[in-house]
Amino acid sequence: MLRTTLHKRGLARLSRGFATTQDATPKARQYGGLKDQDRIFQNLYDNYGWDLASARKQGDWYKTKELILKGDTWIIDEIKKSGLRGRGGAGFPSGLKWSFMNPPGWEKNEGPRYLVVNADEGEPGTCKDREIMRKDPHKLVEGCLLAGRAMNATAAYIYIRGEFYNEAAVLQTAINEAYAAGLIGKDACGSGYDFDVYIHRGMGAYVCGEETSLIESLEGKAGKPRLKPPFPAGVGLFGRPSTVTNVETVAVAPTILRRGGDWFASFGRERNSGTKLFCISGNVNEPCTVEEEMSIPLRELLEKHCGGIKGGWDNLLGVIPGGCSVPILPKNICEDVLMDFDALKDVQSGLGTAAVIVINKQQDVIRAIQRFAAFYKHESCGQCTPCREGTTWLLKAMDRFRTGQAKEREIDMLYELTKDIEGHTICALGDAAAWPIQGLIRNFRPEMETRMKKFHDEVGAVSVGGWMKDARVEKGKVVGAPLPGVHH
Repeated sequence: MLRTTLHKRGLARLSRGFATTQDATPKARQYGGLKDQDRIFQNLYDNYGWDLASARKQGDWYKTKELILKGDTWIIDEIKKSGLRGRGGAGFPSGLKWSFMNPPGWEKNEGPRYLVVNADEGEPGTCKDREIMRKDPHKLVEGCLLAGRAMNATAAYIYIRGEFYNEAAVLQTAINEAYAAGLIGKDACGSGYDFDVYIHRGMGAYVCGEETSLIESLEGKAGKPRLKPPFPAGVGLFGRPSTVTNVETVAVAPTILRRGGDWFASFGRERNSGTKLFCISGNVNEPCTVEEEMSIPLRELLEKHCGGIKGGWDNLLGVIPGGCSVPILPKNICEDVLMDFDALKDVQSGLGTAAVIVINKQQDVIRAIQRFAAFYKHESCGQCTPCREGTTWLLKAMDRFRTGQAKEREIDMLYELTKDIEGHTICALGDAAAWPIQGLIRNFRPEMETRMKKFHDEVGAVSVGGWMKDARVEKGKVVGAPLPGVHH
């Protein structure tokens, strides 16, 4: 009996020794389906209350003193190990960014040091940070304390969008509760570390989402970007070392530190680690904000959490996967694309803030992108000529393209204009204005050409600039040609 068993085991080992297709091709991992126990934002749907007592029941402020006493190096190393990348749009590795605040000899630079939290959230389609501030404010406050400890900061300024009245009220109440409980302020959590948290309300300028514009606004000046270098980690708020980071990035830090960087890194693909808040709007049956695993397929995200596309999947026209500043994707790419930084970059778009805007076939995609052009023209601060003048011309062209009052060769001229704006400005607002139009031209050029042909057939032929045969200017007004609509 024993000899027979050993013989079978020997044959099994022998058979496993040969390479087979099954051995050589491991089963591909499926992403998505995040379990409830792995969700960081347990109160995203306001099931438990946002006050300090409720927050503690959910695990907030648990052994925070021990985390503080582990020191800045340990905190930064855990964040690096987790693979956390900035959740505000750029996707810069957070641990590396935080470490810039502690160069060799930083102790000799005496004086205040600041953590600045970007709670402006002005990207159209984005609605995640406001959910954190009104449902889980203590995660943000505790995150400020621990991120501040990593950077050896003395205070945090939370720059919140002025329109977020209720969110600011809830967040201020949470800060007051934390002060009263001795969790922040002098000797925070009894650790010997002093740390203050302040709220500053902005006035709703989109450009103040850029870190140096935000700092300028916080200092009481016009929100216009600064040239870099110097970078904020060297010369930031009030001329002192500062780091500007997103609400979600800061709010996930306490859970990462408690459960370990390896736990967070176990979600998503390599270089795209963790969980993420996705905010889905547009033509879906159930718009929502949901926390899911990074690298979840876009189709699964929409069908599982949003009840699918209005009219069914075959009625989908396109998806803007990361807020209005990233290029739109057509249906054929949406079939199997993954929702993470690298996968979306590979298809010439971006994750951005993970604000998914769904457009079905009943919508006018050209009109949608024209509306984005109007937004960026309005929000340009005017400091950089390519952006100030370029966004104006983009809108003028898109106003005509919306009705088809243009020649086909103007599509290439418009694309060339976007390339003249992209990469030629101090901040990324110029890029944000150019990319949606590039995506439209790249993926929906036939629709644009059809619109122009229809205009030519129904109204008449036009030359470059939308001029018609009998059009002219009399007493400062255009006559003999329809003017493009200016409703935005």
